[in-house]
Amino acid sequence: MKELINVIGLGYIGLPTALMLASKGLSVVGTDLNVEKVRQLQNGALTFEEEGLKCLYNKALENGIKFSNVYETAEMYIVAVPTPFNKFSKKVVADYLINAVGNIAKVCKNGSIVVVESTISPGTIERFIRPIAENLFEDEGKKMHLAHAPERIIPGNMINELIHNNRTIGADNLQIAQKVKGIYSMFCEGEIELTDIKTAEMSKVVENAYRDINIAYANELVKICKVADVDVYELIRIANKHPRVNILSPGPGVGGHCISVDPWFLVGDYPGLANIILSARKINDSMPEYVLERIDEIMAQNNIELVERVGLYGLTYKENVDDIRESPTLQLLDCMKRHLAKGIKVYDPYIKEDIVENQYHDFETFVSNIDMIVIMVGHDEIKRRQKDIDHLLILDTRNVITSKNVFKL
Repeated sequence: MKELINVIGLGYIGLPTALMLASKGLSVVGTDLNVEKVRQLQNGALTFEEEGLKCLYNKALENGIKFSNVYETAEMYIVAVPTPFNKFSKKVVADYLINAVGNIAKVCKNGSIVVVESTISPGTIERFIRPIAENLFEDEGKKMHLAHAPERIIPGNMINELIHNNRTIGADNLQIAQKVKGIYSMFCEGEIELTDIKTAEMSKVVENAYRDINIAYANELVKICKVADVDVYELIRIANKHPRVNILSPGPGVGGHCISVDPWFLVGDYPGLANIILSARKINDSMPEYVLERIDEIMAQNNIELVERVGLYGLTYKENVDDIRESPTLQLLDCMKRHLAKGIKVYDPYIKEDIVENQYHDFETFVSNIDMIVIMVGHDEIKRRQKDIDHLLILDTRNVITSKNVFKL
């Protein structure tokens, strides 16, 4: 009989991981406490769109994957539950993770391995999860082995990155690390590094903090170049000709559940030390309000008096996905609420349901009701339809529109 793997949490990370494992012939049960989500998956419907996910889902079904609201008795658990941060303390909120591992402790076998994929701050497993494992041993005499394999995939390219990205596995001893590596090697063609748990925890947040700092540098250049009357995109293009320079692209803010969240864990846990990281977070969090200032400036220059004649294109945090977590557009709309401003129109081809006021679901109707369009997300659709917005004032925060007379950040 095959050893069972129970994947806990069927969101953007857990579901592709469970499907990938099952597609390789492993015995997998995907568990989520969301009854409707599990019902959808049991009835053949995916819960989010992603290139290649349907094909993977079909292969996993052929190999007998099951979906359940119940935690199973298994040899290995892969935990991919949300790990938000406290917006005041900036520390990780580990409640979902603690609850998940607590539920695992009720049903696991002696010697089961619990692999945490959720992104966490360094020391989270030691502070919150290890006591659960130790209490399990004291109360029932069962050993729970702990490991951390931080996820490294991004919406829009999940399947490819699951296969090709390098991975890190942290564990208490080499034997457990090697066993986890054996499972991940079933689908991961990248290098798999073995280390201790705390280094694995630190590696993920450090990677995302690095990218956050680079983006913040680009966004700070936007503001400097605006005052200096220099084309920031031309400047970055030339600077990146240097063999040791790679400045990333500026934008209207940083979204998603990685770069916009993970660096806060370091700020919260190491106050007074994570100074550059804190500055980068502040710069990137300031960009939606900066975009709002640019909108106001362009409206004034062109005698547009009503914000109702302005449209925001894009609600997702990045192009060609339906993921709205920490979306810069949603941050901008929150900023408008704080200023008691409302009426701006919104459209995104990937968001089928109404999630904000004045949201359109038809592109032609959207552009026919505005005088100015603000490109917040560079979906392929807007690149294809540039001629359909040539008659509008355009503020392109993503530098994807090639038409003349386009306003930039």
